[in-house]
Amino acid sequence: MTTRPVVVTDIARAEPAVVDALAEFGSATVHEAMGRVGYAGPRIRPIQQDAVISGSAITVLVAPGDNLMVHAAIEQAQPGDVIVVVPLTDSPFGFIGELMATQMQVRGVRGYVTSGGVRDTAELRRMGFPVWTAFVSAQGTVKDTAGSVNVPVVLDGVVVNPGDVVVADDDGVTIVPRTIAEDALEASRARAAKEAANRARYAAGEISMDLNELRPVLDGLGVSYISQADYDGD
Repeated sequence: MTTRPVVVTDIARAEPAVVDALAEFGSATVHEAMGRVGYAGPRIRPIQQDAVISGSAITVLVAPGDNLMVHAAIEQAQPGDVIVVVPLTDSPFGFIGELMATQMQVRGVRGYVTSGGVRDTAELRRMGFPVWTAFVSAQGTVKDTAGSVNVPVVLDGVVVNPGDVVVADDDGVTIVPRTIAEDALEASRARAAKEAANRARYAAGEISMDLNELRPVLDGLGVSYISQADYDGD
């Protein structure tokens, strides 16, 4: 594996049908179904509401305050991809705005995820181009420093390899490793089916204390039920 700046041009992607299907379940369900892994954390937040996407990751490693490699990444993007940009250090700059998003949208890119920043957020919402970001910043970038495209990056603690599946919605961003995408989809379907069954039981009047057998858990932790009078008298 090289450590020099590179643009990798021929990455592998998960099966399109699997990638597309994961969007149905959203970031939280997929995260839970995979064993509570892959969630990029609460700092990466959407600039819009009600957008739900899944797509293959085009990964970008950039220098702080420099978006040169984002331009290079756009050229590598295919329909159905999501561009994931990670600065080497915390970098609250507007790495992209309306003009770069227009290029992405025309190329069929489904969204943009970054631990850096973005700007032109009103325009991005009007365009219907979904973005998840750590920062919103009017401060622009330069184009002076080499980085890499389609190499492993770490998005707020989560490793993202090129071609991994990005699932993003109002709850945040979950990364599904490309090599387990089919297994993650099946696990998500099973979890969604279980939740649907539980939802029906809750709607019929049951409560989670009984459905999830939580009373013995409380008892084992030493939690006791007492009256208000007994509590006040303690």
